Amino acid sequence: MRVTLTPKKDFKVPVEAETIKPDNFAGKNKSEIESIALWHGNKEVKLGSLFDVKVEGVNKEETKIVIEGDASRIKRIGEGMTSGEIMINGNVDMHCGAMMSGGKIIVKGDSDAWAGREMIGGELVVEGNAGNYLGAGYWGAEKGMGGGMIRVHGDAGDYVGGHMGDGEIIVKGSAGLLPGLDMSGGKITIEGNTTLPGGEMKNGMMVIKGKVLEMLPSFRFEGEEIVDSLKLKKFTGDLVRRGSGTLYVNLIPGE
Repeated sequence: MRVTLTPKKDFKVPVEAETIKPDNFAGKNKSEIESIALWHGNKEVKLGSLFDVKVEGVNKEETKIVIEGDASRIKRIGEGMTSGEIMINGNVDMHCGAMMSGGKIIVKGDSDAWAGREMIGGELVVEGNAGNYLGAGYWGAEKGMGGGMIRVHGDAGDYVGGHMGDGEIIVKGSAGLLPGLDMSGGKITIEGNTTLPGGEMKNGMMVIKGKVLEMLPSFRFEGEEIVDSLKLKKFTGDLVRRGSGTLYVNLIPGE
């Protein structure tokens, strides 16, 4: 089953679209999907009032949603999804794939903040750049990403994997400040540069293949190891939290 959603207009007011996920679309016909409720600003509306809907086939086992056009003002797509696939052929707003536990989301453009927030399974692929708090917990949340896989082909913002407990994040480009903040498990790989990785890290692994522009002083140097065919410097910490996390770094300030 394939459902294609095309926005009827460019949205000036954000759309809260946590109901756009395969779990809600599986086995439904066009009129049933058009009747699904979502929020446009402070008004509850029907999906069909905002999107043109095309349905091909009716198969509960394999449900794919394709969003055509600009989704940069559409939030929470795929929130809590457990199966199926979503493809967004453009940019997407905040909280895409938040708390998902299964299935796959592909964003062909950029994602805004909190993509993959608190996800526990499934896969999120961002082919452009990701905003702040990728795979992190929301403000006030005690836990971030707890499982699954996030891949970003471009750069990411600040606080990648904040409060992360499990799962894996791969950023092909560079990342901003404090990736892995307060992480207690899982793995983060940043192939470009970053700043102050692993602050208050308790456990888990981080691999920085580019340059660390500023290094926290609370990590202990343990020597060198080969990781992914690279000779990297190994550090443990964050000793401020009596942490036992592992931080692998290619280049540090002064080198």
